[in-house]
Amino acid sequence: MGLALAGAILVVAAVLLPDRAEAQFGLRGGPVGVARFAVGHVIGLSRLRHSRMAVRGGRYRSAALRSQDPRGADRSQLSNPYVMRAALTAQAALAGWQGGRRPQGWWRHPDGSYGWVGPVFWPFAHDDLTNAIVFGDTTSLSLYGYGDIYAALFTPYAATELAAYTVPQGRRARKVPTAETLCEASDTGGLPVERIASAVAPNEAQRTALDELSSAWNAARDTIRTACPAQTPANAAERLGLMRERVEAMIKAIDTMEAPLSKFVGLLNDDQKARLNALANERRAALASYQSKNADKNAGKDASKDAQAAKACQADYDPISDENAQRQYEQLLQQQWPAAEIAATLHLDEVARARFEVLQDTTLRTMQTLSACPTEPAATAQARLAAVKARLQTMLQAVGAIADALDDFQADLSDEQKAGFEAIGPKRGA
Repeated sequence: MGLALAGAILVVAAVLLPDRAEAQFGLRGGPVGVARFAVGHVIGLSRLRHSRMAVRGGRYRSAALRSQDPRGADRSQLSNPYVMRAALTAQAALAGWQGGRRPQGWWRHPDGSYGWVGPVFWPFAHDDLTNAIVFGDTTSLSLYGYGDIYAALFTPYAATELAAYTVPQGRRARKVPTAETLCEASDTGGLPVERIASAVAPNEAQRTALDELSSAWNAARDTIRTACPAQTPANAAERLGLMRERVEAMIKAIDTMEAPLSKFVGLLNDDQKARLNALANERRAALASYQSKNADKNAGKDASKDAQAAKACQADYDPISDENAQRQYEQLLQQQWPAAEIAATLHLDEVARARFEVLQDTTLRTMQTLSACPTEPAATAQARLAAVKARLQTMLQAVGAIADALDDFQADLSDEQKAGFEAIGPKRGA
């Protein structure tokens, strides 16, 4: 029976898993996957260079872990909606770490923030939904994808470091924020009601509908908060479970917002709808102005990266002939997926090795599904809500597929092999 099962698995693996040449030509992530990944992480991010510099310089540390919006309660203040986030999450992400390691790593977003902060995935979830739906700013939303899923598999935190986030008392607890604190600190406080009211000048019925929408927005925030982890995840399966719960909560939150948003917009006349939609245009214009004022000496280098990434979105782009993409793909596999090294370290047999490659293949494919070419945000809040929901549903499907592949991989591993797998991430993230 065991031999028959092993034989069947190897046959399936031989069919599903591309060989080296196929991997290079678009399957298993491949150059097109790497190119799409680059697009999602490079195009439009020149404006965020100063965020990374602010984190490295240690600026804005006094704002970290405040209970109020770290960027200011008034959303009309566009001093910089990303630097404060970067400072907050970088400080919190490293708070439980020993040895004073620097704020960098493969689990960090290009804007300087982190998808995982201790045991918390997507700490600015509610805020990102508001920015994307109301203001058409999907910058942060688009950064979540392959890198965060990879971090869930190979967490940068050791077990002792993650445990620091749940210490209830003592000297260490005063330095390390709890998961609950992180979830509270990253919340902005709800819908920008007064700014919307100022834009559309609602009548009595419209104001009532706007207040109902605000209540729904707060209920959505509470829904997301319920997905804040009560305890530190012990392994990759639990981290993927937390990730899935968090994304499910965000989708549920959007469902809570949908009907009240439709009701409010339906009561507006055409001129009021235009003024509501103009809020997104104003935000993009303000951010663009901020970008130009904060360009630095590396602008030329970043512009070159933008051009390389933009090439992947051209209609005539051919990833097979893109030597740079081929090279990046090979480097990615060597740096993040040293399959032979992992197989040797964990003493994997042929069946386990094949299952690991399925896990690798499934994860790499998220580069193509979650790193898309940039598009103009939809013109209306309702259309943007639908687009955000579709994006989250795609991410949820990807996480589910990877969780299934991980379950298959670990099904027959010994406790010692599982422990060895969990030790890979902290070692590589050091």
